Amino acid sequence: MIAIEGQGFRIPAVGLGTWQLRGRACARIVEQAIKLGYRHIDTAEMYENEREVGEGVRASGVPREDIHVTTKIWPQHFSPPELARAARECAARLRLGEIDLLLLHWPSNVVPLSETIAALCKVKRDGIARQIGVSNFSPDLVVQATELSDEPLVCNQIEAHPFLDQEDTIAACQARDMVVVAYSPIAKGGVKGNETLSRIGKAHGKTAAQASLRYLVQRGLAVIPRTSRVERLSENFAIDDFELAPDEMTAITALARPDGSVT
Repeated sequence: MIAIEGQGFRIPAVGLGTWQLRGRACARIVEQAIKLGYRHIDTAEMYENEREVGEGVRASGVPREDIHVTTKIWPQHFSPPELARAARECAARLRLGEIDLLLLHWPSNVVPLSETIAALCKVKRDGIARQIGVSNFSPDLVVQATELSDEPLVCNQIEAHPFLDQEDTIAACQARDMVVVAYSPIAKGGVKGNETLSRIGKAHGKTAAQASLRYLVQRGLAVIPRTSRVERLSENFAIDDFELAPDEMTAITALARPDGSVT
C-alpha cells in the first residue's frame, strides 16, 4: 500500500475511520480491516471507542509496530494539565503503548493556542505520542501552530472529498511538509450518484467511491473512509492498482465547491 510522507513521517495512504463505531462491532471491524491489509486506524477520545480499537488491533495478530494508530484530544481538554492527563488516558484506553499520532481534534476558542501547542509538544517529549499534529485547522491556524511549535507538527486532518474546495488548507499544509489526512473522503456516501465519478470509476473497472479515494491519494492525501461493512472495507482498500489520467484528475477537481455541496 502507498504511504504519504512529510517531515520524515510516513502514514499508510488508506486507513479506517472509526467515528460512530461502537462496542464489539467496532473491535471486529478493526480486526477485520487489519487482516485485510489495513495498517492505519483512526480514532478519537470523543468517539468513545478507543478501548475497542485497541482490542481490534491486538486481536488481529499483526505486530503492533506494523500498525499506525491515530487518536485525537477534544478541545475541552486543551489546557496544559488537562491535555497531559487526556493524552495519558487515551494511551491507557488503547493499551497499545505509545500513540503513533496524537492530534488536537478541533481549534479552541477558549485556551490560547500557544499554551496548547506547548503542552502537546511536552506530551511528545514525555514519550506518550511518537508524533503530533492538528485537525480541522484553517490555513491561518496551520501557520500559527507551526510557528508556535518546537516539535514537528506532521499532520492536519481535515474533511476533504471531491465536492469540497480545500485548496488553501492543503496548500498551507504541503508548503510546511505536513501530511494531510482526509476524513469523509467519499462525502458520507455522496459520491455514489455522481455522474463524473461513476464514469471515471467505470473506465477503470472501479466504483465512484474508489475513484474519489484514488483522486485524493494521487493528490498526496491520506484517506480514512469509515465503514461497518466488510465488503466496503475491501472496496475502499483496493485503490492502488489503477491510476487516474491528468484529464480525469482535472474533471474531478472541477466538482469542488466552497460549501462542499454534492454536485
